[in-house]
Amino acid sequence: MMLHVPGVLTAAQVSEIRAALDAADWVDGRETVGPQGAQVKRNRQLPEHSPAGRELANGILAALSKNALFFSAALPLRFVPPLFNRYEGGEHYGLHVDGSIRSVPVTGERLRTDLSCTLFLCEPEDYEGGELEVVDTYGTHEVKLPAGDLILYPSSSLHRVQPVTQGARTCAFFWLQSMVRDDTQRRMLFELDQAIVKLRAREGESEEAVALTGHYHNLLRMWSEV
Repeated sequence: MMLHVPGVLTAAQVSEIRAALDAADWVDGRETVGPQGAQVKRNRQLPEHSPAGRELANGILAALSKNALFFSAALPLRFVPPLFNRYEGGEHYGLHVDGSIRSVPVTGERLRTDLSCTLFLCEPEDYEGGELEVVDTYGTHEVKLPAGDLILYPSSSLHRVQPVTQGARTCAFFWLQSMVRDDTQRRMLFELDQAIVKLRAREGESEEAVALTGHYHNLLRMWSEV
């Protein structure tokens, strides 16, 4: 399941992050990938252990903790804290799949990457090219979102970032382990939860809404790993 999560960050939050990133020292993005990724990756990143990056990452995770749509879709258990990348001057990232296991910087904790996230920190008109392309059984999906918006997609998906031919593309990216490993089960829970939200908005705390909420939590109890 792919999901566009709008308005994760406000315009003021985006501006604050961009100012900090513009003053930061960037490194070759190939420092954080294995041999396969290094062959197709051409971009720059903030170092994984950058104190400024850790502070910015904590702010993003705090914003996500308040986003009901994101929580409903992802059911997050653990995060690899957000990292930051920049593409310009033809930089790109060729077709690849994210590693299945990641280590959290500083703590060394390992987690399974169920879902990948890209949080856009510049407007689409700020750069040309740079589309995130996610390939699944339904074809290739191009993603280029407004600043402050996030795309959530399965980490098992093949994906690429097209060359940025003008301007600069700046994003945060990260992975998470979900409480529900299976993508189909997670999608079913999301659809059920959103239906309950709409039913409550229309009819209040009805007998039907309570019953469906019970089914939701029983399924979550059956499928979750915590």
